[in-house]
Amino acid sequence: MKQWLFFLAILVQAPVFALSPAAQEFMAISKELEPVQCEKRRLRREIAFAEAERRDADANAARARFAKLDKDPKTARLEKRLAELEPRLKRGSDPEDLPAISFQQREAFYRCE
Repeated sequence: MKQWLFFLAILVQAPVFALSPAAQEFMAISKELEPVQCEKRRLRREIAFAEAERRDADANAARARFAKLDKDPKTARLEKRLAELEPRLKRGSDPEDLPAISFQQREAFYRCE
């Protein structure tokens, strides 16, 4: 019985190893950028509400905070790397890459709330 559980545990973890190196790098960078992406999403929402309610000062303050996040060199470098990896992943031949990335992004979206 213990052997079956061990075998099952290995099978459950196997899809992680089936990802291409580019997908693994993409997912690692996405995980590292998750707090920044959450903050940007929150600021976009705040800007939209402030504009709809015609609170120009609040919208401008949120835009300034958003711009400050974009100017961070580490964040910019990581986002640039993601942009380089994305086309490679879309035309890649590994069928597991895109579903795994999509799953990670959905989980990150709901963690931000």
